[in-house]
Amino acid sequence: QHGLRLVIEIKNGFNPDAVLEQLYKLTPMEENFGINNVALVEGQPRTMGLKDLLKVYVDFRTDVVRRRTAHRLAKREERLHLVEGLLIAIVDIDEVIQVIRSSDDAATARARLMDVFDLSELQATYILDLQLRRLTKFSRIELENEKTELERAIEELRALLDNEKLLLKLVSTELADVAKAHGTPRRTVLLESSGASATATAASPLEITDDPCWVLLSSTGLLARTGTAEPVSAEGSRSKHDVVIGAVRTTARGEFGLVTSAGRMVRLSALDLPTLPPTNGSPTLSGGAPLAAYVDLGKGEEPVTIVPIGADAPVFAVGTAAGVVKRVTSEAPKSNDWDVISLKDGDRVVGAAVADREDLDLVFITTDAQLLRFAAKSVRPQGRSAGGMAGIKLAAGARVAFFGVADPAREGVVVTSSGSSGALPGTEGGSLKVTPYAEYPPKGRATGGVRCHRFLKGEDTLVLAFAGNTPARAAAANGVAIELPPADGRRDGSGVPTTAVIAHVAAPPATAQSTDAESAVTTDVVADDDAPSDGGDA
Repeated sequence: QHGLRLVIEIKNGFNPDAVLEQLYKLTPMEENFGINNVALVEGQPRTMGLKDLLKVYVDFRTDVVRRRTAHRLAKREERLHLVEGLLIAIVDIDEVIQVIRSSDDAATARARLMDVFDLSELQATYILDLQLRRLTKFSRIELENEKTELERAIEELRALLDNEKLLLKLVSTELADVAKAHGTPRRTVLLESSGASATATAASPLEITDDPCWVLLSSTGLLARTGTAEPVSAEGSRSKHDVVIGAVRTTARGEFGLVTSAGRMVRLSALDLPTLPPTNGSPTLSGGAPLAAYVDLGKGEEPVTIVPIGADAPVFAVGTAAGVVKRVTSEAPKSNDWDVISLKDGDRVVGAAVADREDLDLVFITTDAQLLRFAAKSVRPQGRSAGGMAGIKLAAGARVAFFGVADPAREGVVVTSSGSSGALPGTEGGSLKVTPYAEYPPKGRATGGVRCHRFLKGEDTLVLAFAGNTPARAAAANGVAIELPPADGRRDGSGVPTTAVIAHVAAPPATAQSTDAESAVTTDVVADDDAPSDGGDA
């Protein structure tokens, strides 16, 4: 599978990144090479950097758009000139015919038309070549409409030529369309440490600055940390592995916890994670490390999200497939893993999120399309050994498809996707529906909730569900970004058929951070993407 594989184990007290930099520098594990970037610019060879290359190309595109605009303007002005001549001829059609019939030849007719009707030679020639059937009343209406359109187009084209900003904006739009149609994802992964010079000696972890940072977990199970404490942006274009299902604000030498579907909390260190380079838009975790490199999960055990741990960590909530809810205190033992909830046989955790405020909503969505939201204050925080309390009342055969936390004071959405329980997971898109979160009224804990999706023929279960604050992001199982349709107000309506097989939906961390910079965390939760079978987990 992997061919030649080299594994180097590092002694305690040494920084693996520094050792790796030394290996790259002193061994043939990494090769550096230069590129002689010579290009012909205006017929002259020039050596240019990336910025110069881009500038030459943008200048070329700007010149092409300017010349194209000037050509289109000339063609429309020429056509407008002919249309104006035709309109003059239609008004005095009888006199035009008389002038032509009384002329000895075409040259004489052309000259007389130019003299009598004050036409140009081009207009007079066009009228002589015109078929009589074009000079009807209906043709006159068409010509007047064409004249109006031509005048509008000429005005727009002249505005482009006269305004450099408008011209550059058009160039930018066209380049964006080209990139969208023909662009391919980046094949190389950029990391903050790439290209950095290696230190003379390997540094110990204590010499690494303990700066604040964000630890991110993607829907595809990739882990990474940012280089700064700046809020993670949710703006910009999307790319693969950009759906973040968990984010924790910590420090470079800090720790965080991974919540699993078995109700376990696993302690992890941020120091071991690769660092993402700073970006202007939303981050992509393509350069992250797989979760399997840091933690061993049992058979059938899956990662749910990451949360802060420690004495000052906020309370977080977990929800199970059997409808149990629990708010867990910040109590954390010294061991590397421990249980955060006592699960009954056959039960599993389907969602977890920070719920440190009493006014937040805890949200359940079941496989039979029932949604229940209730205030977090109705669930008292409990210790690690507690088994939680009833969260939602389930119908026979139903299970919880999603559990999460939402802020009712902010805009939110509910995303549901229906399908057949007999279909193989990931084989059909099903019906997709996006609804404003405010459409669903809050109910009491341990009740049945309200219907959030009407099943179509052949559908009997929700294969995916999400409820949280906007903007919500969706991705396929391999991390490819999928755009969600705009939200509509049909609270219990049916979805629209879709061919996209969505595996994960989550809210970007920048939209769910705490106002306290020292304890800011996110409330990203991911819907379980396993389609239910015979009343199983959704």
